[in-house]
Amino acid sequence: MTFEDFKKISDSIPHLPGVYRFLDEEGTILYVGKAKDLRNRLSNYFGDKKFIPYKSRVLTKNSSHIEFTIVDSEHDALLMENTFIKKFQPRYNVSLKDGKSYSYIVIKNERFPRVFFTRRVFKDGSTYFGPYTSKARQKVILELIKKMFPLRNCTFNLSEENIMMGKFKVCLEYHIKNCKGPCEGLETEESYNEKIEQIKNILKGNFGEVKQYIHKNIAIHSEKLEFEFAQQMLEKLEYFEDYQAKSTVVSASIKDLDVFTIRSDEKWAYVNYLKIVNGALINTDTLELEKNLDDDEQTILTYAIPKVRETYNSIAPEVATSIEVALADNLVNTVPQRGEKWKLIELSLRNLDYFIAQKKKSEVSHNNKQTPAERILNTLKGDLHMDRLPLHIETFDNSNIQGSHPVASCVVFKNAKPSKKDYRHFNIKTVEGPNDFASMKEIVYRRYSRMLKEGESLPQLIIIDGGKGQLSSAVESLEELEILDKVTVVGIAKKLEEIFFPGDSIPLYINKKSESLKLIQHCRNEAHRFAITFHRDQRSRSFLKTELTEIEGIGGKTADKLLKAFGSIASLRTKTEAEIAEVAGKSIAQKLVEYFNAKQG
Repeated sequence: MTFEDFKKISDSIPHLPGVYRFLDEEGTILYVGKAKDLRNRLSNYFGDKKFIPYKSRVLTKNSSHIEFTIVDSEHDALLMENTFIKKFQPRYNVSLKDGKSYSYIVIKNERFPRVFFTRRVFKDGSTYFGPYTSKARQKVILELIKKMFPLRNCTFNLSEENIMMGKFKVCLEYHIKNCKGPCEGLETEESYNEKIEQIKNILKGNFGEVKQYIHKNIAIHSEKLEFEFAQQMLEKLEYFEDYQAKSTVVSASIKDLDVFTIRSDEKWAYVNYLKIVNGALINTDTLELEKNLDDDEQTILTYAIPKVRETYNSIAPEVATSIEVALADNLVNTVPQRGEKWKLIELSLRNLDYFIAQKKKSEVSHNNKQTPAERILNTLKGDLHMDRLPLHIETFDNSNIQGSHPVASCVVFKNAKPSKKDYRHFNIKTVEGPNDFASMKEIVYRRYSRMLKEGESLPQLIIIDGGKGQLSSAVESLEELEILDKVTVVGIAKKLEEIFFPGDSIPLYINKKSESLKLIQHCRNEAHRFAITFHRDQRSRSFLKTELTEIEGIGGKTADKLLKAFGSIASLRTKTEAEIAEVAGKSIAQKLVEYFNAKQG
């Protein structure tokens, strides 16, 4: 749309508040804006090019026409603008840069519910809490739940019928240290569900109810003279109070409140969010939003608030902000100047300033120093939610044909490149028949028990070629060695390139074009190649060894010695009796020469 096109319609545009929209030839909305005076605001897009921002010039160039809607006030224009942006997601409006992979705590909708972290939300009647963007906070909450409320983590269907039939004796023997055995009737459903309710209270921030529950149990055990159980509950109370003191900011006068603050520069806007439930700070997040035209902070924050509240399932009736914004009629917006709410605004702004400073420092550092390998490893670190850069990666794979000659491989990548001198192969020693799960458990245990014994540094990332079964087997060995919390371990299933994490039944799907997925695939393919090559060598060696041991007087050890010295049967045939005798003795040399001469004759 040119200046001449605008001039033809400018007289029909009123000097009134409203919302305007730039559209392309196909009728797609490219940009939505608000104005106190529609004609004056739109005229700014078609003045002297020297004073028009580049992005505005690109917008008018790609637009074919303008539409507008008149409203009663600038406040109404702000609300309508936000509605249109949410509905149409225009190309040139502010957009959320959301590279985070959110995770949730789920309480499954089942008898004797399991509680675990997941990255996907299903409408299956289960209760989800989150999302959580901090892996450290996830660990703290999970540790608290484990210590205070032992729950089952098996995936069996604990229906009343199955429990009565006694189907879970093996499960009980394996999981008894993790739960009280509801599968064998050792814990009632009522007692189990009481624990689930208290876990919900913790996740909701209802800490007072959790304390009441613990005090009640201490009193009950004390009255029954069950002092050991009373002491256990007292220890749980101390642990809970320590968690509460370290993890929350508590206010007696504030109940439920959402806190939003904003900072911006020429290209980006940054929004910090604090979620207060029952006076406790239970979640925080910082968002980056790309500014496409001349959006002001008020417009951006008006757009961000409903989006964030929806993400975090917030039902707080009040929103405290650092600047005044127009929100839905059922929400109270305050811009505090003093008191406890102002202290929360200050806290949010400090978090925001720290985030921006760290981001700029990181960008400068990366631009100056980052190599392609560092870029890929940083991407992989983010995709897998790792605490450390995966400079050292080890990948495991099994290989066998119907259980014959089972072998395995471990390939090592350092700085995103193969380190072939560190590759290792394994003959499976303790497993009979085709059992990939048991084989994986054996080789992982052998690999890292030896590394621990020799004082070698562990990898940051372990990749298991296989799905949940192989991953679970590897995890068992890492748990036995007490190093599971020192490494990140994932499994990759070939068919759909699904990434599995321990204890999470929902896989992660990394973008097929991502450099991090390509690195994982490279590791997996190299492990597979190395395992297959070693397996073929073993089969070939076994065949040659079998041929030699068929000769009377030659046993397995002698056959190994000859093959090691001469490499193959073909090479052995070319050697003289004296040369063979130097390795295996005159008697064996004579028998071999006679055997080869007889085959030639």
